[in-house]
Amino acid sequence: MKQIRLGKTEIVTPQNAFGALPVQRVDMDTAVAILRRAYEGGMTFFDTARAYTDSEVKLGAAFGDNGIREHIFIASKTTAKTPEKLREDLDTTLRNLKTDHLDIYQLHCVPQCYRPGDGTGMYESMEEAKKAGKILHIGITAHKIGIAEEIVESGLYETLQFPFSYLATDRDIALVRSCEKADMGFIAMKGLAGGLLTDTVACMAFMSQFEVLPIWGIQKMEELEQWLAFFDKEAFMTDEVREFIEKDRQELLGEFCRGCGYCMPCEAGIEINQCARMSQLIRRSPSDQWLTQEWQNKMSKIENCVGCGKCMDRCPYGLKIPALLRKNLEDYRNIVKTGNV
Repeated sequence: MKQIRLGKTEIVTPQNAFGALPVQRVDMDTAVAILRRAYEGGMTFFDTARAYTDSEVKLGAAFGDNGIREHIFIASKTTAKTPEKLREDLDTTLRNLKTDHLDIYQLHCVPQCYRPGDGTGMYESMEEAKKAGKILHIGITAHKIGIAEEIVESGLYETLQFPFSYLATDRDIALVRSCEKADMGFIAMKGLAGGLLTDTVACMAFMSQFEVLPIWGIQKMEELEQWLAFFDKEAFMTDEVREFIEKDRQELLGEFCRGCGYCMPCEAGIEINQCARMSQLIRRSPSDQWLTQEWQNKMSKIENCVGCGKCMDRCPYGLKIPALLRKNLEDYRNIVKTGNV
């Protein structure tokens, strides 16, 4: 398994890491079993966030009292917009994780590149936490490419977390190269494009071409085992894999929802992060689960959209969500009517 050095942090870990957002969706026993199996199988880097409900608590239960903590790297995040909230979040995170420090603490889904002296006090608060030994390295996450580019140019942060998969644009790949040149660690989130990419070999083979650390979102043991299999048999880019990726890119590139959920909540009760990508979901996973009466009722709520635009303001990818919802509803109803997926 290829080892990744996360830039100037000097953290070295296998290029196969654990994204803990999905473990908030499973019970404690299941989460602990999955997390410990991930460690036993070779993973040493675990990424979570204060915003992921009880994800941090589950990591604490898995690693906090059994000597494992000293053998792994833990990164967490805060969506705080004030120094006071940042300090509160950090203390909560450390308690949840049952640790006295984070290897990386990240400002989460930032609306700007926080800098010393910008009046927010956010960067100074991170420096203060680092000086106190509560965090070892200062990181940041972004979804908008322009902000991410500004972050790299600033030279202020040790790691950048950004969406990266084989659907990446040339500009996304240039961002990765810029991080490498700046000796800045690149943590690749959404390596499965919000669940739309399903071939693990293709996803891993793509990542292997770059100095990035993918954090795979995992909530089932069978999902985990697919990623752990790469410790025994690495995935490489071949002509066959390259052909598969190109075909997938042709099908998916353009305006598509990655399911991040930052657009929510919707005042009309629409489950935007699923409904806005139903056309892809129903074709790329067992269709029966999306054709139930429950989902037909959820999709029908799209008719209640008043076009207020709040979801578009929140969307990190600048999607025209109302139009995307209507397009998905039309396609969905045609599938329900004809049975042709």
